[in-house]
Amino acid sequence: MRGAAAQRPSNSLALSDAAHPHPNPLPQAGEGAKQAQVGGKSASPAIKSKVTSPSAEAIREKGWWKAHQWLVLRRASQLSILALFLLGPLAGVWVVKGNLSSSLTLNTLPLTDPFLLAQVIAARHWPETAALLGGSIVIAFYALIGGRVFCSWVCPVNMVTDGASWLRRRFNITTGRAPKRELRFWILGAVLLMSAATGMVVWEAVNPVSLMHRALIFGGVVAWGGVAAVFLFDLLIAPRGWCGHVCPMGAAYHLIGSKSLLRVSAQHSSQCNDCADCYAVCPEPHIIPIPLKGKAGALPVIATADCTNCGRCIDVCSKDVFVFTHRFDTRRN
Repeated sequence: MRGAAAQRPSNSLALSDAAHPHPNPLPQAGEGAKQAQVGGKSASPAIKSKVTSPSAEAIREKGWWKAHQWLVLRRASQLSILALFLLGPLAGVWVVKGNLSSSLTLNTLPLTDPFLLAQVIAARHWPETAALLGGSIVIAFYALIGGRVFCSWVCPVNMVTDGASWLRRRFNITTGRAPKRELRFWILGAVLLMSAATGMVVWEAVNPVSLMHRALIFGGVVAWGGVAAVFLFDLLIAPRGWCGHVCPMGAAYHLIGSKSLLRVSAQHSSQCNDCADCYAVCPEPHIIPIPLKGKAGALPVIATADCTNCGRCIDVCSKDVFVFTHRFDTRRN
């Protein structure tokens, strides 16, 4: 994000896990004397010191439910989907067979992860009709609502990385530095090349999503070790590093949803009080400043595919600046 820069206080608790590498650091929640810089100008009022949860002000203004509704709904979605997959092997109730890479619901609806499908094709194995149909359904769905909705509303690993992010804020962990976001696309390309070279679907051997399913059903040191590695990576090495910077599945869904209809918009940006709570909770905080501040006539819609449509900025904003809308809604109040 080139339109915003800020002095970064070393002891910022609220935004410690928003410390992504960028030539122009994002506005941070710091001491009262520190001010957010937007387009080279100081934002007023000065950003407040944050010693409590980023949602504390929203809870006071809107109540607990309004300050957590999208988070609760996301967790309900993730846990419900995970439960449907686990019912079969654990309880013998086969509503869904397979996992998030490839599944069959009610013995009727096939769903196939597009990244898995691409690996199969790269490995020179022509997929079955059901797999092609399942991949087409998934691509059409996420092309409409946002590719990275998979990351925030479906993928169980998101709960792991969100936990690491919460701990970074809670214990003021400021170590680590996330790699460049382009790395995930290089890994995606490398995986496809390796599949082509070996004739194998190489990512499934190390895919944390599949490993988490195996760990919950069968246990095992290797499976749980893969999940723990992602957790420790985000906790200590690269803040918010896995999902938005490393994961090739996330990169694939980013490409699929690049022109999606569902978007978050800073529609009521005139009410913004520069509290920076949205920066604290957003997994991709670099996407916020330009739509929020409207620099150089920028529209309020967060149009970048980096947005996961998680809704946390909507939750924690006590002034209700952000709303869910569509990409063609250019209203700014």
